[in-house]
Amino acid sequence: MDLVTPELGLIFWVAFVIFVILFPLFALISVFSNRFPNNEKLIWVLVILFAPLFGAMIYFIMGKSKQATK
Repeated sequence: MDLVTPELGLIFWVAFVIFVILFPLFALISVFSNRFPNNEKLIWVLVILFAPLFGAMIYFIMGKSKQATK
């Protein structure tokens, strides 16, 4: 019984690529839909654009708590 087949590898890579594209996109949508003090919105956008996967992770860990109240 072969657990690792070419089809399973293809499914993994497609899911990985979709995650790598959608995760930063959701982070950018979240940044644009929330208010931040001073120029923090611009800083978060640049972090997410220049380091998409890690920037989005950092935003969801640290940035969500620094949002300004509406």
